[in-house]
Amino acid sequence: MSRTTAPARADRQDGTTAPAEGLSHGLKQRHLSMIALGGVIGAGLFVGSGAGIAAAGPSIVVAYAISGVLVMLVMRMLGEMSAANPASGSFSVHAERAFGPWAGFTSGWAFWFLLCVAVGLEGIGAANIMTGWFPGTPEWAWVLLFMVVFCGTNLAAVKNFGEFEFWFAALKVGAIVLFLGIGVLAITGLLPGTDDIPGTSNLLGDHGFFPNGSEGLIVGLLASVFAYGGLETVTIAAAESEHPVQGVAKAVRTAMWRIALFYIGSMAVIVTLVPWDDPAVVEKGPYVATLDFLGIPAAGQIMNVVVLVALLSAMNANVYGASRMARSLIARGQGPRAVGRTYGGVPRPAVLLSSVVGFGAVLLSYWSPDKAFIWLLNTIGAIILVVWFFIAASQLVLRRRTQREAPEKLVVRMWGFPYLTWVALAGMAGIFYLMAVEEGTRVQLYATGALTLVLAAVGFGLQKARAAKG
Repeated sequence: MSRTTAPARADRQDGTTAPAEGLSHGLKQRHLSMIALGGVIGAGLFVGSGAGIAAAGPSIVVAYAISGVLVMLVMRMLGEMSAANPASGSFSVHAERAFGPWAGFTSGWAFWFLLCVAVGLEGIGAANIMTGWFPGTPEWAWVLLFMVVFCGTNLAAVKNFGEFEFWFAALKVGAIVLFLGIGVLAITGLLPGTDDIPGTSNLLGDHGFFPNGSEGLIVGLLASVFAYGGLETVTIAAAESEHPVQGVAKAVRTAMWRIALFYIGSMAVIVTLVPWDDPAVVEKGPYVATLDFLGIPAAGQIMNVVVLVALLSAMNANVYGASRMARSLIARGQGPRAVGRTYGGVPRPAVLLSSVVGFGAVLLSYWSPDKAFIWLLNTIGAIILVVWFFIAASQLVLRRRTQREAPEKLVVRMWGFPYLTWVALAGMAGIFYLMAVEEGTRVQLYATGALTLVLAAVGFGLQKARAAKG
């Protein structure tokens, strides 16, 4: 077998094109399960959730529950399609099969851009922690070091990525389980040294469960939606597992309820133990504030280690996800072919491109933090919702097609089809509306909308050009 594999295309009966995978299959079930759990547990939960708590108060639990239901529906739909047709392009391939190449192009490249910018953001966050431990060291040097390390792990065999992500995710999951255990013991009065238990005073006192009314709940809801982003990576990784169909089915089933438990459970513990308007919730992060309240020694440094692991894990996963999405798109004729080549079962040019673009976002944060970098942040603000919309719309089309042509492939089925799919679409439309009426998120919505329209226009152009050539 040749060590270098050029991406090829095979025409489907429905007119779309399928990539010849050319990828290795080195991921095991334990890798997939931890990628599913760890990919979504990042700094957005450990640190960013503090802003949601400050806005929504105790009702942040309701916000995370609502968005958690939406995420579970989306992942069930994606699990159904990915188990029926595993592909490293995941939802991009499904969108292409459902609506044509333009839809795969739009959703795929938008997600690739999101992941690349996210790699840069996570690198900056990790560098901030390291400079706190090693004062005087330049942030860019730490980011460069992390980029080199994770670019290297992704350039090697996929099993190396799987092992890194397995242990990173295991540490994050272990930290949350330990936090939940300590929190429950404290709430029930069983934790040594916690004589002053607040009971329900933090939940129902100080302006009640909805201290800032519906407006605060809306802000918390928007914050919680974006905190759930990252689950999609497991369906991308499934194409490189030993048993793609069984692997993605099991990973999606087990991950959904566990992640909902971790997120909703964490928020419930935090707002029960700590006053929602305590400045420490935002300044230190909600987890550190809770551990400080309980008198856990060195709480700040413990959580800094956990957050650092979360950031590095997300960098690792996002470089992987971006490279596989780019490779899949190029294999379907939607990008420069040289970047889509695989070497030893790894799309190394795509890994390098994704890493370089991610580091470019870091440089923008230093060169133009008030203009170009802020523009990047706003542009990716609602991309995850665009991706979810494509997933739900694609599932409506592909479910009926699969039932008609190959019902045996439906090893994972969306609940209450088609009604719950329409409920999910209505929920996304509602969030888009809330973003439009909220001043703080309106710019993100418009910037993401502009990027989506540009990509769709380019995708339509390429599709027409290909059709004209016959």
